[in-house]
Amino acid sequence: MKGRRAKPANGYLLERQVGHLLRRAHQRATAIFLAELGDAHGVTPTQFAALVKLADLGAQSQNELGRLTAMDPATIQGVIRRLAARRLIERSSDPGDRRRTTLRLTPRGRALVARTIPLGVKVSARTLDPLAAADRRHFLQLLTKLA
Repeated sequence: MKGRRAKPANGYLLERQVGHLLRRAHQRATAIFLAELGDAHGVTPTQFAALVKLADLGAQSQNELGRLTAMDPATIQGVIRRLAARRLIERSSDPGDRRRTTLRLTPRGRALVARTIPLGVKVSARTLDPLAAADRRHFLQLLTKLA
């Protein structure tokens, strides 16, 4: 029958599995993010994370920024390349270690972060909107434990 879910014989219902639910929640958060920031400001969630972390902590190495934002080396490399092409960040050699590149926000990058932080707050609020206030706090506590 259309619209009805059969109870699986093996007891495994995809719609109740943590990975599936987390993926769907992530899709919701990403869609809301892109609606708020994507078109108007041209940043992806990973780019936004890198910009915000540089704004919070100041200059960082590419490797450290990747660790701080939970991005693998290939992903952070692509993010940095695109942000540098837009002149939102700049690279410089570390005087203490020539193999290390230091990244920092440009004035243009700082201005973008200042404009978009309130939108990032709005994205979080809209993502959690289906939950009551107490449930939001509890959900974030539990999610922090999982992460």
